[in-house]
Amino acid sequence: MSSCNPSVISQPTLESAAVLSISAELVTNYSRQVTPVYYPNHGGLEVKNATFCNVTVSYTHQQQNDLISVETWLPIDHWNGRLQAAGGSGLGPGRFDLSYGNMAGAIAEGYATTSTDAGIPNPLDPYSWVLDSPGTIDEVLVQHWGGDILNDMAVVAKSVIQDFYGRPPDYSYFNGCSQGGRQGFELAQRHPTAFDGIAASAPAIHWAQWAPAMFWPQMLMNTMGEYPRGCELDLLTTLAVEECDGHDGVLDGIISNPRTCSFDPFAYIGTNFTCLPERESIELSRAAAVIANATWAGPIDSDGNFIWYGVNHGTDLSGDITGTGMAATVCDNGTCRGDPVPLAYQWIQLFVEKDPDYNYTAMTRKDYDDIMRRSGAEYDPIVASSNANLTEFYRAGGKMMTYHGLYDQIIPIQATEKYYDDVRGYVPEVRDFYRFYEVPGLGHCFGNGQPTTLFDALRAWVENGTEPDSLPTTLIDANGKTNNRIICSYPGRAVFRNTEECDDSSKAACFACVV
Repeated sequence: MSSCNPSVISQPTLESAAVLSISAELVTNYSRQVTPVYYPNHGGLEVKNATFCNVTVSYTHQQQNDLISVETWLPIDHWNGRLQAAGGSGLGPGRFDLSYGNMAGAIAEGYATTSTDAGIPNPLDPYSWVLDSPGTIDEVLVQHWGGDILNDMAVVAKSVIQDFYGRPPDYSYFNGCSQGGRQGFELAQRHPTAFDGIAASAPAIHWAQWAPAMFWPQMLMNTMGEYPRGCELDLLTTLAVEECDGHDGVLDGIISNPRTCSFDPFAYIGTNFTCLPERESIELSRAAAVIANATWAGPIDSDGNFIWYGVNHGTDLSGDITGTGMAATVCDNGTCRGDPVPLAYQWIQLFVEKDPDYNYTAMTRKDYDDIMRRSGAEYDPIVASSNANLTEFYRAGGKMMTYHGLYDQIIPIQATEKYYDDVRGYVPEVRDFYRFYEVPGLGHCFGNGQPTTLFDALRAWVENGTEPDSLPTTLIDANGKTNNRIICSYPGRAVFRNTEECDDSSKAACFACVV
């Protein structure tokens, strides 16, 4: 192992790019509490007094006037011989707090780890970088954000590891969720030899569809001029769970088989209930039924044709539970207004309309149809990451694993289901290299039921040939009871056996995977 000095790091060989600088900084006594929010596909852990060499390589592409930095952390004392790259989140490709949390977890477990900023200096402020000028996107940065530099990250990290340790990594992995999940899919599709194993969960594939689709219930509320209270949507969610909970064979307050749920919210219009936290007695409005039903069904155009998927029954519509809801509203003194997910209106303003001042609250139904159409036409080639032909990844020996929450309130799970089915059309042996797990009760990426052993299962598959079957999860039911469960490789699902020998739904051993 070399000293932590930039002089020992050679310039990586990058296609059509020139290295501008290489820095190396010895980091000592690094400590951080890493929760599963920051370390998807893993469990949480505490980093204590870690020592590593932080090598940052900055480079530019010819005639693009960009500046991209790849940051690689190299354990000093306990490198496990492996690389684990960290994905991004939201509109951030990497090298910000969420990615650093992922990297911290990797360092604590002995991995060398890496992340790229894709040339975006402030990923948390898209208004600072998406537009080159009013009406014109920064095509270079948008392409980089879309993923055309992801292979550079792998090349740089492996080159730095070779120079620092005197040998390449034995195995290389990519880890991410949401945007990071999409990046993992992008790598499998376009750079099939970059990583041996990819953990890519709740993937934001079909970005140009689901991002503006998040605005669907907000647009409807704006055109209706009616904004249901969050407690109304919460009531309908509770009623849907009560009706459909038992379809999976277990009464636990969680819909584990949402495909069988056909709850009708309109049957409850006029129902009197107490709206919390105001403790006010109100009647369920027709507007609440319309908005809940539309959010579950998903966007349709003005002629009633399918545009995109909706979320499952049981999902947090109001944001009162998870903090993020497609149909969220805020109310003050009895007057309510829409509270859209920022990523939804940012996508519409900056990427589609290319106008940071675009008034999305005045959007008509016809405007929305046009926005959805233009979003896909312009950005699918850049950020769809939905090419199901993984033949080259399969032939290269790559392995990929994915989980996706059935209660995902941001990215509907149906697109991931369809993607897996489409992969099977190209590679009938899909289970030989790709496994996908649907997680009951789980929202977007993290929370109740979040799998914490997926990455370990991926590593065992890559390195030992141990094929993953079911994975363990811990689920807190509606009564606050802890349940040990399993999740099954799609299209399988966990079914409660409920026999004389095994009749406790809190025990994982009482569940079996069935297709």
